[in-house]
Amino acid sequence: MHLYNAWLPPAVAAAASGEAAAFAGAVRAAADAWRPGDPDSAYATLKWISVFDLFIKAKSDVAPEDVHALVKLGLEIFHASQNKFVVQIKWGGLLVRLLRKHGKRLSLALQWRPLYDTLIKTHFKRNMGPEGWKVRKQHFETVTSLVRASRNFFPEVLFLIVYWNYRPLLDNPWHNSAFEGVGFLRLFLPVNSRNQDHFTIDWIAQCLDIWDSVTNCNFWDIQWVSIIARCIKSSRSANWDDFLPLLFTRYLNMFEVCCFFQFYSYAEWTVPISSGNGSYPFPVDVPGNTRFLFSSKTRTLSKAIAKSVVYLLKPKSLAFEYFEKLINFLEQFYHPSNGGRWTYSLERFLRHLVVYFEKRLQHEQFDTMVEEHDQTCLGREERVVFIKVILKLLDRGQYSKDNSLAETVSIATSILSYVEPTLVLPFVAKNFQLALETTTATHQLKNAVTSVAFSGRVLLLCSLCPAQSDDSNVIDSFNDLIVTSLSNALLGMDANDPPKTIATMQLIGSIFSNLATVGVNDDVPAFLQSTVLSNWLDEFFSRLFSVLQNLESSSPINEGYETSFMSGTFLVEDSPYYFCMLEILLGKLSKPLFNQSLKRIAKFVNGNILPGATSEVGLLCCACVHSYPEEASVYLVKPILMIIMSSFEGTPATGYVGRVVPEKMSKKAALSPALETALDYYLRVLAIAISYAGPVLLSYKEELNHIITCAFQAPSWKVNGAGDHLLRSLLGNLVSYYPIDQYKPFTCQPIGNIIEPWGCSKAHQDREVEMLNFPPKWHDPSQDELSFANELLQFHFQSALEDLLTICQTKVHSETGDEKEHLKVTLLRIRSALHGVMSCLPEMRPSYKDGRSKEVESIFFIAGSAGSTVGSSEMREKAAEFVHIACRYLLKERTDDSILLALVVRVIDALVNYGSLEYLEWSSHVQAWKLESASIIEPPCNFIVPFHTQGKKRYARLNLWILMLLHRLYAGRSLTKLLKRWPSLISNCVLTLTGNLRDPKAPEHVVLGSCSILSSQTVLRHLTTDSVSLSSFITGILESSHHESLKCQKAITELFVMYNIRFSGISRSFFKNSGSQVDKQGFLSLVPQINALGFETNSLHWRYNLMANRILLLLILASRSESIIYSQMLADTAGHFLRNLKSQLPHSRMLAISALNTLLQGSPHKASPQDSQQSLDHPEDYNTLSTGEILNEIIQEEGFMNETLNSLSHVHIISDNDGSSKASYGASSFQSGSDKAITYFYFDFSASWPRTPSWISLVGGHTFYSSFARIFKRLIQQCGMPAMSSLQTALEDFLSSKERSRQCVAAEAMAGMLHSDITGNSESGNNWLMAQLQKIMLAPSVESAPEWAACIRYAVTGKERSGTRAPVLRQKVLECLCSPVPQSMATSVLAKRYAFLSVALIEIFPPKMSPAEKQYHVKILDELLENMNHSSAQVREAIGVAMCVTCSNMRLSGSFGPGSSEELCGDVSMIEQTGNEYWSKCLTDGANELAVSIQNSIQSKKLESASDLATENCVDHREEAGTKRMETIFHFMIASLKSGRSSVLLDVIIGLVYPVLSLQVREHAAGVLASLMKGIDEDLSKDFRDRSYAQAHRIFVVRKRNSKSGHTVATIHGAVLALAASVLSVPYDMPSWLPAHVTLLARFIREPSPIRSTVTKAVAEFKRTHADTWSIQKDAFFMIHHRPRHTLLRLNSKGCRIISNTVMYMNL
Repeated sequence: MHLYNAWLPPAVAAAASGEAAAFAGAVRAAADAWRPGDPDSAYATLKWISVFDLFIKAKSDVAPEDVHALVKLGLEIFHASQNKFVVQIKWGGLLVRLLRKHGKRLSLALQWRPLYDTLIKTHFKRNMGPEGWKVRKQHFETVTSLVRASRNFFPEVLFLIVYWNYRPLLDNPWHNSAFEGVGFLRLFLPVNSRNQDHFTIDWIAQCLDIWDSVTNCNFWDIQWVSIIARCIKSSRSANWDDFLPLLFTRYLNMFEVCCFFQFYSYAEWTVPISSGNGSYPFPVDVPGNTRFLFSSKTRTLSKAIAKSVVYLLKPKSLAFEYFEKLINFLEQFYHPSNGGRWTYSLERFLRHLVVYFEKRLQHEQFDTMVEEHDQTCLGREERVVFIKVILKLLDRGQYSKDNSLAETVSIATSILSYVEPTLVLPFVAKNFQLALETTTATHQLKNAVTSVAFSGRVLLLCSLCPAQSDDSNVIDSFNDLIVTSLSNALLGMDANDPPKTIATMQLIGSIFSNLATVGVNDDVPAFLQSTVLSNWLDEFFSRLFSVLQNLESSSPINEGYETSFMSGTFLVEDSPYYFCMLEILLGKLSKPLFNQSLKRIAKFVNGNILPGATSEVGLLCCACVHSYPEEASVYLVKPILMIIMSSFEGTPATGYVGRVVPEKMSKKAALSPALETALDYYLRVLAIAISYAGPVLLSYKEELNHIITCAFQAPSWKVNGAGDHLLRSLLGNLVSYYPIDQYKPFTCQPIGNIIEPWGCSKAHQDREVEMLNFPPKWHDPSQDELSFANELLQFHFQSALEDLLTICQTKVHSETGDEKEHLKVTLLRIRSALHGVMSCLPEMRPSYKDGRSKEVESIFFIAGSAGSTVGSSEMREKAAEFVHIACRYLLKERTDDSILLALVVRVIDALVNYGSLEYLEWSSHVQAWKLESASIIEPPCNFIVPFHTQGKKRYARLNLWILMLLHRLYAGRSLTKLLKRWPSLISNCVLTLTGNLRDPKAPEHVVLGSCSILSSQTVLRHLTTDSVSLSSFITGILESSHHESLKCQKAITELFVMYNIRFSGISRSFFKNSGSQVDKQGFLSLVPQINALGFETNSLHWRYNLMANRILLLLILASRSESIIYSQMLADTAGHFLRNLKSQLPHSRMLAISALNTLLQGSPHKASPQDSQQSLDHPEDYNTLSTGEILNEIIQEEGFMNETLNSLSHVHIISDNDGSSKASYGASSFQSGSDKAITYFYFDFSASWPRTPSWISLVGGHTFYSSFARIFKRLIQQCGMPAMSSLQTALEDFLSSKERSRQCVAAEAMAGMLHSDITGNSESGNNWLMAQLQKIMLAPSVESAPEWAACIRYAVTGKERSGTRAPVLRQKVLECLCSPVPQSMATSVLAKRYAFLSVALIEIFPPKMSPAEKQYHVKILDELLENMNHSSAQVREAIGVAMCVTCSNMRLSGSFGPGSSEELCGDVSMIEQTGNEYWSKCLTDGANELAVSIQNSIQSKKLESASDLATENCVDHREEAGTKRMETIFHFMIASLKSGRSSVLLDVIIGLVYPVLSLQVREHAAGVLASLMKGIDEDLSKDFRDRSYAQAHRIFVVRKRNSKSGHTVATIHGAVLALAASVLSVPYDMPSWLPAHVTLLARFIREPSPIRSTVTKAVAEFKRTHADTWSIQKDAFFMIHHRPRHTLLRLNSKGCRIISNTVMYMNL
């Protein structure tokens, strides 16, 4: 039995032993509900999902064979429910949880293909179902999670099968299929230790080569780094040393930081090398749906890199060296002054580094004990090296202003301190001392205190384990740190500094949580002796009381029943450390020390009224009472009771409690403000104080009864609310289970008589029995306590219910105000009683239609109880009847009284939603435990104490209250939770609520409430299975247009949108009757009714017309599984939406586009390899034929196609200022968010176009909509040549139009025609298309060139998901584009033609290019090479882009085709150029001479005098041509980098870049050098520093003697850059050599630009990076060469004045 269950209250723990049998019974019941022959029976099994979830959450002991049977059943139901998203989501989620929880106990063999087919069918098909995007998103996440959970159960042989299944998708790295392929590969590849034999050197090299094929793509990198990380972790035999340089280089480049300084390009010195979208200057565009479907988040990247690094580390491996270099590069970016958007990824990297290191050590320490000779395990030497490197990051990040990074540093410090305390603890001590001495940055002390808190236990353990260090001084320093931290931390308790105060309390709680009872004897270290602790406690409580007296509440406490039980200041609301610390501290004190503290606390509490710190004072009292109830009740509970009783004496009373007809009271009778405040304060303090008082309260029974009654009778709503808190707390204390002595030490022997041994919920078998010997003590309500609770229920619950009934049925009050107050108090008492006993009051029994109620034996599933039972089911049932009557009365008589109605709602919630109150407390306790536990958890790997000793266990004193609450039934508060709990109510509820929507007289609040409930997931999911509710829901929405309120219309629209995005299909029962026959009358009669609402001729508002059309589309798509119904509806529905293309309503046109894209299949006239094999066996073929006939009739109507094109042209929104398209889809400018949710369809999410990345800026900014083109393509495929002819006729006017919007729609229509691949297309038709294309290419206008470029790109796009099959007309399009243009044409036309060629060639699949396509490439490249020095800059840019596409295509094609071995340097041999040279040789040859010639020409022109300007007319034409050729080369290189194709052109690019030297290159190289010096060997770095310093010094001396020394500017600048690189290589540090280098650098300030600029920026960066630590480092700077400060300041140099000013500034 799990420890959580074994430590439950005895009665609950005993009942939990029957959970295994209950689980087996539930599995059998679920199996009986599933009938394989009836797919709809899957819905009947869903009710068991929540039951099985309870067993998982409760950590029940269940038999593996039952889990195995459940997994098999779940998989069977999952795979049989392909079109039932709700079923797959529910069962898939359960399977994931089962496999994660019990996977190690199961023996399964799962197949990957069914899961893959599910993903493809539901998320990667172009024609998908109507399900909403939220449902699809949840479905995809469920399926992918199931794949990840199932990978360990895939057979070993599947590794190669999965790999080679997706490997072909990766052949073309410039196609979107490659991104999908790597996503699938990462998802399905079963990388585990069983498959490590497949991780061969060749396979790894192949993977790295594929990874390298796509550059500048964050998505690609994340997928591959995750795959490689899993391989590294799972493989022990593979030797990764040969790949370390490549891997660590990639890891470094993937971080979103600049790992070098860019000196002059930006104003900042350390900037990201990317824009806001990624970490690359030219990021490759990945489709949004691919990024969404396959994880590409920053945390995934950091996690994968950290995993790789940790598991690459092996004894005597080079990985340690590379790891240290990586950290040296990244270290500077952890500094507080160098934060940025990269801080998050670096914080995640640090956290995962330490977490994976801990996991690896734990695995090697526990699971590989038998493998003592394992050479891959890390020894102490390796652990020391790792921790020394990590300490660099901890040192930089510990004072970060980013809270996440600072917390990660503290957690990492704690974990690592258990591994090598002699390294980490001195680091903690040093930083704590430094923080104490720092007065300017107070956040440093907070972070330092937190680090000590997280390391509290290891400090104590090390002080008792001298074996960890041979130096006694080190052990003493650990004790000193504890003493210093405890004493100095008290100074941090300040009401005006919440972070530091909370950190202090965390530290105190952490230290004392490790100790056994303190103050018992003096045979302990000095700081734990009674005298010292007594003084410390006095100082602690003095500080604490001062804080409490100066607190100001951040939330009101005078709102009566609405007040949170624990509302207060930052001590309560911001963190749980305050109460946790008090409980631990007071629980660990010996009796004398506790009594001393109790007296001080009692004096403070009884002598002060602090309304601003009510909760805090109450929690202080609660901690005392919980620790020692008897003593605390005497000093705290009793005096507070006496104060309250005396305060109530003589006060007026309303008489509302105990009497039906209260006595008349003066209207002016009220409590004074001071008395009201005092009573409210003490009542609330008492309510909190007695939360865990136990049976001691029985001694004050009469007093408690009296003050509760007085509180409810007080004429103050504020005091009434305080009485509510007291009654709730008292009842909860009397009936509930809660731990006693929770923070008292275990009864076992403490470690060294000081440290308490901790328990572990996951103890090993040899420790499990021992842990069970120390069960917790529980408060088990006695009979006297239960009797007292029943008395309170009788008086404040049952009597109050009778009073409520009397008030509502009898007019007992003559004045309305008195009745209202009486009702408020009565309802408050009822609510208080229900909240006090919670689920200890038995639940209502099932009721039957005949009104009978009888005891029914409940089915046992999960053991659990909040406490002992009080009252009876009859009491809850009677309360429900009375409250129902009261509710009707209030809705009739007091509909405007919000307080009364809110009270009734809360009473109903507590009555009906059984267990919901426990859920609320459980959720708040879980969150608090997550925060508390960080500092009181001992990590599972511990190298301080010997293995398998008591100190090894983790989890300090489990929070038993949370553990017990894990077994509660979870229910919510709202009505939607009520409906979920009682499903039988949903149908009637839907009918009632939708009736409200149809009712024209329904008030606004009724409509708003109805929409709110109907939009809940519970109701929307119910519509999937209930045809009556679905029909009522649909008609209710569509017939609600009569509501005039804007709020109502907005709510109805939002309801409809929610239904759309959560639509999950329709059950087959909606289409069938009980006889399993098609119910034509029912379903088909609803469709015409909706169809009639979808026409514009009716009087409906346009949005309701839009809703009706959307519903129509959802219904037709949901009926696809019913072939007969679908065939009857498809043709008419498609025709309806085709006519809507020319609708006057823009929104209707957009919806029609989505509908036709989904409905039209286009198969009859489509040419395919299987033309001869028509699928006549499938009825959908007949549907398509009949649909084509109807569509042809519509298309051939006179003027139809012309009107349609004209209407669609209006959708294209063109910006007036620059003629470019707005970056949005279709009518976005006139569509709201709700309208978009209705008109856009989910299939657009996956069927994205283009299928290759878009990067050519020459043709960007188009308004070409692929969904429009797809409509025309499908119409032609569906209707054949008649549709083609109609389009040709209509396009004549549009092709010649000057309006860009008409050109846009013409481009879309032409694209559909070119890509349709229909059979029977005549040669004349093709000729017409090519002729029009030729006219477009030669047209002088370039305004619509982006749209026509997109048209061409669409026309040549490859078929199938991978794009490998060429369209029929691709060759003709290429022939048309390759035709040379007349020389007389404008240069803009020539540039447009080259742009068209580029976009066309992008879509060709290089690995499978046909010989004809290769010939086109050769022909095009010949022309491009000849025109590289074209006179037009626009043409040269287009040529450079086209050359990039052409050359890269041929390179990639050659790597797959024959004959590549004959090529030079891996080049692709095309038809030989002039002189028998290869194309790459043509590009690179002469580039060096050309660059030198251009530079020399520029230098010579600078030296020419003004008198020689007349000679400029004699320009060397050959030099001008060379310059233009070089410009084209630059465009070629830029395009190669932007497109991500540089990986196959790298040798060419290097050959072109090498000769191009410039000032920017030198500066960039210096920046890279500054960063590299942090990672290279120290000896090499020192040698470079010395040589660069010597050279700069020589130049300076020579220049000082003779300014005309003959040194060129480049020579001097090079020396200065080298010196600056040395200075900037050590940011934040002050090595001994740095001051001299900075001084020498500053002396070059008199040199001309760019040298002066380099010096200025370098000194400014030095000042920025050393500002925080200047007070410590300045002394080293002042001692340059042992010269005093005044000598430095007297240096007669402007550069030294800069240094002097910098020093002065820093001192200020």
